[in-house]
Formats: sequence, C-alpha cells, structure tokens
Amino acid sequence: MSLTETRKGPNALEAFAQQIGSVHWLLAATLIIYPLVVPSFFTFQIGSQILIFGMIGLSLMVLAGYGGMVSLAQLTTAGFAGYAVAIFGENSVGIMGLGWPWWLTVPVAVLLAAVAAALIGLISVRTSGIYTIMITLAIATAFYYFANQNYTVFNGHSGYRGIQPPELFGLYWRDPLPFYYMSLAIAALAYAAVLYCRRSTFGLGLQATRDNQRRMRALGFNTTALKVAAYFLAGIIAGFAGVLLVWFNGRISPGTVSVAESIGILVIAVIGGLRHPIGPFLGALLYVVLKTFAIDLIGAERFNTLIGLVFLVIVFVSPDGILGLWERLKPHLAPGSLRSS
Repeated sequence: MSLTETRKGPNALEAFAQQIGSVHWLLAATLIIYPLVVPSFFTFQIGSQILIFGMIGLSLMVLAGYGGMVSLAQLTTAGFAGYAVAIFGENSVGIMGLGWPWWLTVPVAVLLAAVAAALIGLISVRTSGIYTIMITLAIATAFYYFANQNYTVFNGHSGYRGIQPPELFGLYWRDPLPFYYMSLAIAALAYAAVLYCRRSTFGLGLQATRDNQRRMRALGFNTTALKVAAYFLAGIIAGFAGVLLVWFNGRISPGTVSVAESIGILVIAVIGGLRHPIGPFLGALLYVVLKTFAIDLIGAERFNTLIGLVFLVIVFVSPDGILGLWERLKPHLAPGSLRSS
C-alpha cells in the first residue's frame, strides 16, 4: 500500500485551502469594494474600527475558542504595543519619543506585546475557568492604574498624542482609504493565520488540551507550553491591532486600556461567536455600529446599558452568538425548506 493511500487526512495547508470557499471570496470582494461606495466617515470611523476591534476579539477567540482560556487582558496587550509605538517612535508630548523609524518601531512593539502576552500566559495557564478570568482581569486593572500613575514612561493620565502613521509610497496612511486597506490587509493576514493554525499540529493539540488536558499530558504533550504559545500567537495579533489602534486615534492614554474597554472586547467576541474566527468581526460590526449611532439616540452614559441588554438577548437566544443564530436559521433559508413551507 502506498503512502498516499494510507494518509489519514489532509495536512494543515490542504485543510486551510479547503476552508477558503466561495463565501470567503465573496466576503473579500465586498470588503475591498466597500470603501469605494460609501462616504469616508463609514470607511474610516466604521470600517477601520470594526477591523481593529475584530482583530483584538480574534486574539481572544484563539485563547477562548481553541484553548478554553478566557482572558480579559487582550486589550492590555494591544495597549502595550500602542504605548511602545508612542515611546519608541514619535509623539508631540515631549516625553520619551525616541524617534525610531516605523519599520523598526512596529516589529519591536508587536514583539514586546507578544512577549507580554506570553508572560501573562505563564501566570494564568496554571488556573482555569473563573480563576483565569480573575487573574487576567487583575493584570488588566494593574496595567491601567500603573499607566495612569506613572509619568516617567507612560506620561500618566494624559498619555501620548500626536502619534502618526508613516508616509509611504507617496501616501499618508491615516487618510481614510489607505488606512482602511492597511487595516484590511493586516486583519486578513491575521484571520488566515488563525484559520491555518486551527488545522495545524499546534492548533489540534491546543484544542485537544482544551477538551481533555489530563489525557494530553498522559500522551506526553507539554500542555503548559501549548497554552503559553497560544498566548504568544494571540499577543502578535493583538499587538498589530494595538499599532493600528494608536494610529487610528492618534493618541493613547490609560482610558484606552481601561477595564470597561477590556470587558468590551469580551462582549465583542462572545456576541459574534467563539467557534469560528469570523465571529469576533461580526461582534465588532454590531458593537461599533451601536456605539457610533446609538449614542446620539440614548446618550453615551447609557451605551453600556444598551450593549449589555443586546449581549443578554443574544446569549440567551444563542449561546454561540451571531454565528449560532446563523446556524439555526440556515436550514430554514435553504431553497428546499422554503418550498416545503
């Protein structure tokens, strides 16, 4: 019997190719055309924010969906990268701002964010369930208060402002169209990487650890290393999102990484669904649209009440979020079901 006849199934690259179906190509075409048919406000304020928050939610989805580890420190990781950009790059505050070029600042910021995420993982992976949530929440809270009170490095409550993306190929990358396409390209790479990792040896091992850690240990796997590696991967994704976030806002302060905003990332991921990488982007779509337009109707102080109610309704109807709702509705939307009804 030949080797090809005894193969158990497709490798990670083949499995990844099988996942890129017509729906993904249609979605890609829609996202590429989107900024060409809408005003610049919807391109920059809506589209770019959805992609950035979707990436941070995606980093949480890697941990919670594949590893069973719910972390409230993903925005902290993104904020760490944002602060690194302000400190190593240029800002208008007159504090720090070492003036490194962007092509050096960005990789260093992302790497530092990934290392910080791995350190958070080392602390939290020995726990599970509510204890992991509490530890990561404590870390997020500690970072917020440290940044708020430290003026030597983080410039305290005021933070940093005047942080600009580079001018490259004759384009200013904070203009709506270039910034959107830059965010889309990075988000697409992160999304594709997570899809690939899901069927890789690492991804399958992480999911198996989530399902039965004791059995994985008995088989000789270092489950702690798998979990920390997941935090490192999630840190890379959140780090890139943090760089985009500080370029989007043009500033960063402790309010960017507050506990309320960190919980918002959890809401985004859960509302969208933690079973598939597209879920956090769906959650970010709903979250950003509500935050942008509902504030004018109900006021900023009532937004948390609104998103809390939306969260409760969606989770009550479908614990798997918007993706779960779609899975329930899909059989009823099929042509055969419509004819039979």
